[in-house]
Amino acid sequence: MDVMHLNRWLTSLVAVPILVLFLIKAPPPLFALFIGLIAIIALWEYNRIVFSGLKQAVGWLIPLWGALVGLLVLYAVYSAGWRYIPELILVNGLGAAVFSIPRFKTDNRVVEGVARQMQGLIYIPLALSTLILLRMGPNGVRWIFFLLFVVFLGDVGAFYAGRIFGRHKLCPAVSPGKTIEGAIGAMAVSIAVGFCFMLIFLPHLPPIGSLFLFIAVSFAGQAGDLFESELKRVSRVKDSGSILPGHGGLLDRVDALLFAAPTAYLFKTYVLKLF
Repeated sequence: MDVMHLNRWLTSLVAVPILVLFLIKAPPPLFALFIGLIAIIALWEYNRIVFSGLKQAVGWLIPLWGALVGLLVLYAVYSAGWRYIPELILVNGLGAAVFSIPRFKTDNRVVEGVARQMQGLIYIPLALSTLILLRMGPNGVRWIFFLLFVVFLGDVGAFYAGRIFGRHKLCPAVSPGKTIEGAIGAMAVSIAVGFCFMLIFLPHLPPIGSLFLFIAVSFAGQAGDLFESELKRVSRVKDSGSILPGHGGLLDRVDALLFAAPTAYLFKTYVLKLF
């Protein structure tokens, strides 16, 4: 076992029990604060990636504005659901555009920076806000655990299936190490874990609808992983950070959740009712 792989397991053995205990015991307000902390760290790592060649053009005010509005998005979702989200997205875009005007004369790439900042608001705080909505809904804690089990164990399945059976590249232009066999392994593990979890903790869910849910969450999680790889490849960055030994940055750990959580929320809110 290589050192990086060992560090990955040691970090998981320490972090997972703490996370499990927190998710079980934390009331909704504390859970929302926890998501806010994750969002700020992940957004900082995102900015580090996408602004790596634009620091002089963008400055500090535009990213800071995005972080502040991102926290407001999470608070608004916790307080009133989606009610104020369109307005906050509008306020963020207008503010970032206004802040770019004085900087345009010295470096017109600031316009590109505004677009990346606006993408970051949707990509991280808005996506993570669906975890708050899931947590505050019926069987909220169970849905959070379902999502974590399906996504993270699916990731483990992808890793080992790819290492043992991997022969055909999945998307080499984005992530040369990922294979079609690994993606199939992730899907198979996600479906198996999802059905086991459903039978024990969410038995009221419709079986056919749940199958589509497991497939969609697994697909979304893998797409989220690949999308972050796109961002890193464009900026020539290997990891989003080094906060988690053996795992890289926090964004490297939650990239799949950024796509999987909204997918699970949409299925729970709208799609499963059709079955």
